[in-house]
Amino acid sequence: MADAAPVKVLFVCSHNKWRSTTGEAVFSRVAGVSARSAGTAPDARHPVTVADIRWADLIFVMEDQHEQRLHADFGQDVTGKTLHVLDIPDDYQFMDEALVALLRERCDPLIFGAA
Repeated sequence: MADAAPVKVLFVCSHNKWRSTTGEAVFSRVAGVSARSAGTAPDARHPVTVADIRWADLIFVMEDQHEQRLHADFGQDVTGKTLHVLDIPDDYQFMDEALVALLRERCDPLIFGAA
């Protein structure tokens, strides 16, 4: 199974500063996973693009509003994608231990179940 393609995971929050970048940083180090991050706001560090959506096997959004924004902005491209709302509020800094623990707890079963 070592030759299997990595699961491509996109993490999305509003400004692509703390939560989604933490998800990308944590899961980029995990064997069998390729991770990116983006934000839904126009002024995000990396605003989400059609290319990001099409690239991803799994999309993790932090809040319901991020899912709604993706459907509003990328309706056709999001349709058929595996998208999960993690319910992680904007209460954390980059690589906050509690945030890392939440991401691992909520994403690991979904990522490795899809591998």
